Amino acid sequence: MKKVVLAFSGGLDTSFCCIYLTKDLGLEVHSVVVNTGGFSADELKAIEERAYALGVKSHSTIDETENYYRDTIKYLIFGNVLKNATYPLSVSAERVCQATAIANYAKKIGAACVAHGSTGAGNDQVRFDMIFNTLIPGVEIITPIRDLKLSREEEIAYLAKHGVEINAEKAKYSINKGLWGTSVGGAETLTSNKYLPETAWPTPVTSSEPQTVTIDFVKGEPVALNGEQIGAVKVIQQLQDLAQPYGIGRDIHVGDTIIGIKGRVGFEAAGPLILIKAHHTLEKHTLTKWQLSWKDQISAFYGNYMHEGQMHDPIMRDIEAFLRSSQETVTGKVIVELHPYRFIIVGIESEYDLMSTKFGSYGEMNEGYTGDDVKGFAKIFGNQTIIWHKVNSGGAE
Repeated sequence: MKKVVLAFSGGLDTSFCCIYLTKDLGLEVHSVVVNTGGFSADELKAIEERAYALGVKSHSTIDETENYYRDTIKYLIFGNVLKNATYPLSVSAERVCQATAIANYAKKIGAACVAHGSTGAGNDQVRFDMIFNTLIPGVEIITPIRDLKLSREEEIAYLAKHGVEINAEKAKYSINKGLWGTSVGGAETLTSNKYLPETAWPTPVTSSEPQTVTIDFVKGEPVALNGEQIGAVKVIQQLQDLAQPYGIGRDIHVGDTIIGIKGRVGFEAAGPLILIKAHHTLEKHTLTKWQLSWKDQISAFYGNYMHEGQMHDPIMRDIEAFLRSSQETVTGKVIVELHPYRFIIVGIESEYDLMSTKFGSYGEMNEGYTGDDVKGFAKIFGNQTIIWHKVNSGGAE
């Protein structure tokens, strides 16, 4: 009997896949859930119990949270990546990590097939297929929901026929939670003119008193929160817990899907947004203007390519090498104020701060040059533009 590794979440689609792969295709199903920081221990236990109740041969939980930070999130912070200046790539980055872990697991157990529950309408089908084709090219990819073009009602009826009861009441909002934020989809995100109601957001707003927090970065990585050295993953998690109850980080992203259509998705990502803005502020103090300029351009490409599932293209390693190099002096403390529905970057403290008063104060005084130096510099700096205007305005001699 051929082995198939199924990317399993315990929802309707992957529950259908469990039965279909076993009963209709005669495969030995090995289900896998990849935790990227979005599941509690109780949730993971419930998913495991459901998998065995559906008849899988084995079920495994792979915790990729630390790897997810090390291989992916770290570079999103280094690059200050916000797709379309809005979205921290909460789901797309997570899917790349999950697909890679599933491919490696299929290789480890010698599976002949790998399966996922993606439909034919979204980005995930491309990300999963492309990564499987790259990392496990000889392994067959099976996608029952997409291939059979099934409706939700047809899936429920099929499961009922095989003695599996599932709640037919569809949740009003689909929620996907991970270390780098939570996505929210619903009726409103299928429109172009409606915003999600308060009840749709997973975290209710319960904090109202302003609070000041500090984030310490070492070579671009967040290592401490409020002076406590806890490591990057815990900084992200604890900052999220502190800031999310203020309603910070809520927004709707409008973007271009891989398959060429426009899409909207709501998200709450207080921790990621604060970290990116805090890190960017520290960079503006510690990097030169051309470091910042080239980082903006390269990071935008990196984020877009990651969004499209192209994480295993070698160009991504090249860009990561550049980003790592750019972080050598991005060390210091960032002070942040939390308020209901907003946050303020108060300022930074860093031994690498290029705004040192040793060299002058903007708009007030200078120490490294004279007024005559500036007069000559301005004349030379604008020389070619001056020549152009003389030539093209009839003033050339």
